[in-house]
Amino acid sequence: MKKQWLWLITMGVMAGIIGLASPSFAVPVVEQASGANAAAIQASIDAFRADLGGSLNPNVAGSFASGRREINWDGVPDGFAAPNSLPSNFFNVNSPRGAIFSTPGTGFEVSGNAGTAPVRFDNINPTYSSIFQTFSAQRLFTGVGSTVVDVNFFVPGSTNPATVSGFGSVFTDVDLANTTSIQYFNANNVSLGTFFAPVANNGLSFVGVSGFGDGIARVRITSGNAVLGPNDLNGIPTDVVVMDDFIYGEPKAAVPEPSALVLLATGLGGIAWLRRKTAN
Repeated sequence: MKKQWLWLITMGVMAGIIGLASPSFAVPVVEQASGANAAAIQASIDAFRADLGGSLNPNVAGSFASGRREINWDGVPDGFAAPNSLPSNFFNVNSPRGAIFSTPGTGFEVSGNAGTAPVRFDNINPTYSSIFQTFSAQRLFTGVGSTVVDVNFFVPGSTNPATVSGFGSVFTDVDLANTTSIQYFNANNVSLGTFFAPVANNGLSFVGVSGFGDGIARVRITSGNAVLGPNDLNGIPTDVVVMDDFIYGEPKAAVPEPSALVLLATGLGGIAWLRRKTAN
């Protein structure tokens, strides 16, 4: 009887229960688009906003019950834009949106506005304004010295870790397939999957993923395969990519995984759940 009790359910029936029990097993909702201009990706971005649910929340501290946050870079003060660096916690302290950046590189930069600095990173390479365009005029974002940027989520305006229901980014000038991507992680630092931005030579691309519940604690963005620089031909073929709008679910305080259930791997190619005994 004990063996029969241990083997509660077969793998086929188990799929539905796993999806409900842990966001790690949820089926993601993926929105992707690319095209020559902002209009070409607008419908996909609007669909992703609808996937997240609710409205655009104001840039204030604390969490809302629903809705989303967005970063379009255009309100960054000139003192934190090119050729100056953007503080990694600007969008959690100066403009509370619950996002803090990190990178293996040397920092972050937001492009300048016309009349105050060279636009679209022409301060780094004078050819960039001819290949980079914007989704929301007129600033763009990049890591400095690395193609990798991590976004960690916090309750806006605090140091309390948070999770979000989805995250998406606009990219400009994606030339190579399967190179520019967003990887999603849960609160246990387990990867939920990597999703690639579609190609749009000299155009705009978008990829956004939701459907993990409020289960995304961090995303890792890889933008192309070469860092911005006066001579960026450090790979053949080379793909230099920067970012525009970030769109993500409202950051909410991270909730621990339920402790009432234990997932067991069996030697028969199946999975079984055991219910832990809890004190009354």
